[in-house]
Amino acid sequence: MTDLGVLDGLTVGVLGGTGAQGRGLALRWAAAGVPVVLGSRDAGRAEVAAAELVELLAEAGFAGARVSGADNAACAARADVVLAAIPWDGHAELLASLADELGGKVLIDCVNPIGFGKTGPFPLEVAEGSAAQQAQAVLPGSRVIGAFHNVSAVVLADLSRVEVDTDVLVMGEDRADVDLVIALADVIPGVRGLFGGRLANCGQVEKLTANLIAINRRHKTHAGIRITGHGL
Repeated sequence: MTDLGVLDGLTVGVLGGTGAQGRGLALRWAAAGVPVVLGSRDAGRAEVAAAELVELLAEAGFAGARVSGADNAACAARADVVLAAIPWDGHAELLASLADELGGKVLIDCVNPIGFGKTGPFPLEVAEGSAAQQAQAVLPGSRVIGAFHNVSAVVLADLSRVEVDTDVLVMGEDRADVDLVIALADVIPGVRGLFGGRLANCGQVEKLTANLIAINRRHKTHAGIRITGHGL
């Protein structure tokens, strides 16, 4: 049984929990013993996705993993910490509509504003500087943390890969909130969470995803990042 530490007793909500990134992170957190609520515009779709994850986890030896589904508003209300793994298109509108349910909570934004053209993936310009900063602008009553931008959804979804070989850069304004999200990274085997600076640093981390997609396409892989240095 994983020692959850500061995560003990917390429920994580995943807005966009039926998408690849949200579903993958939900799967890994549930495997580690963290209760997860999948959110979707359609509660029925979220409930079906949750049942599928529970079955998948049981088959992999994680019987008793707790995953449930709800519409986005109920997901945000029931969770202590919420991950936004939603499409960039409609990002601000969806979060603003959940301002009451997200009030006073940590909102982890992993959204990457990326476009695709004839020459490949490219980062989109965001007026606020980054998706995470946009989230903070529309959710003044929440505490936004940027994290999990560069983690492969394919690797997360493959439980035969016992460890997920990547670092996660965590950006935020409050040290306690950053440490909480680092703990959510560290609970996934093979993943290490690292403080990446204040929220203003999210822009370049979100944009790096375009480079990783290009690498993946060229080398037919699922690349992550590692930070090296003495003492790390």
